[in-house]
Amino acid sequence: GFTDHFALGNEEWNPWDADEKNELAASQQRYEAYLKMIKYARSHLEQTSLRVQIWGKAAIGLYLWQHIFGGHLEPADVIAQWREGSQNAGKTYFSFLTGPSVVPGYFSVEAEHVVLVLNGREPAKIAYATQWLHYAQTLMETRKIQHVAVVLLGNEQCNNAWIQPYLKRNGGFVNLLFVTYDCAFVNEEDIFQWPLGVATYRNFPVVEPSWSMLHDPRSYLCNFLGTVYKNSSREALIEILKQDGLDKLCWIAVREQWQPQETNESFKNYQDALLQSDLTLCPVGINTECYRIYEACSYGSVPVIEDIMTPGDCGNSSVYHSAPLQLLKTMGAPFIFIKNWKELPAILEKEKKMSLQEKIQRRKKLLEWYQNFKARMRQKFINTLENSFLPSDKG
Repeated sequence: GFTDHFALGNEEWNPWDADEKNELAASQQRYEAYLKMIKYARSHLEQTSLRVQIWGKAAIGLYLWQHIFGGHLEPADVIAQWREGSQNAGKTYFSFLTGPSVVPGYFSVEAEHVVLVLNGREPAKIAYATQWLHYAQTLMETRKIQHVAVVLLGNEQCNNAWIQPYLKRNGGFVNLLFVTYDCAFVNEEDIFQWPLGVATYRNFPVVEPSWSMLHDPRSYLCNFLGTVYKNSSREALIEILKQDGLDKLCWIAVREQWQPQETNESFKNYQDALLQSDLTLCPVGINTECYRIYEACSYGSVPVIEDIMTPGDCGNSSVYHSAPLQLLKTMGAPFIFIKNWKELPAILEKEKKMSLQEKIQRRKKLLEWYQNFKARMRQKFINTLENSFLPSDKG
């Protein structure tokens, strides 16, 4: 009633008039500034944002997406025919597709920039990878896509010459290559070393560090669960452990035949062994780098690595001063490197004398390093794509 009366008495007079006008002007300014900001963000987005579609046609793609990018996949079921996920990172929107149903020509290409994840480990896989490269090449020629990068599970002896003709530097169309193992043609310009990661093809999970993983005493000094090949350094390792009765202090389970698929029980055993021992022994196989290294890191068990070059074409390049495991060494991996398993008894003697507190500190350091390693690989991957795929601002 009061305001009605007021208004009737003197329609012209409004004691709040000046404040209101100022407020109105200020809000108008805010609104305009907001519009400007949106406009700028939009134009900025149009200038700089990338849409990248990752086609995961090798299990190493799951390490890239779930472990390094921390991305999720729908549906969660690992045997689903089609799985996808997406996330924004840097200036880029990434989408990831994987599963048996992702077949050339039978899914929609929703980005001008593509990352192909391929397996080049053996001739049959290379034949399949080549089909995907030809599909990508056709999309390039018909201007459906602009750029292609490849993440390649390379050959364990680094026989990767087959991919060379597809690289832009050799007259092909692939802008960037990220390749596993100490491949000799890594140059840190358009060809980069990529980590092997964990065995995602055996469904090794993303492990979240827990309080007990850090602080609980572990029952074993070391572990080695794996295949022992005739006349290999693995045979020598088992002999050395037996001689000094050290095999009683370690979780050792060996088999003579390699098995690509784990049973639920053998996989559970393996994870328990990593969780229950402070050191994980990593003898060389066909290559020095193996899934075991990364799996041990996931559980805070320090890899003890046989630091020798395996036969083949790995590591013979001007970039490599510290091969094998150039990438991990460059990133300062806090592992124990040895040249011969004869050094192991002394290492285990030292282990026996370490206090739990010292072990906790060491686990902390390893788990932090591994998280940091994955974050750095992710950043490097994003930066490399953006630097290569985005038009550079000359202005």
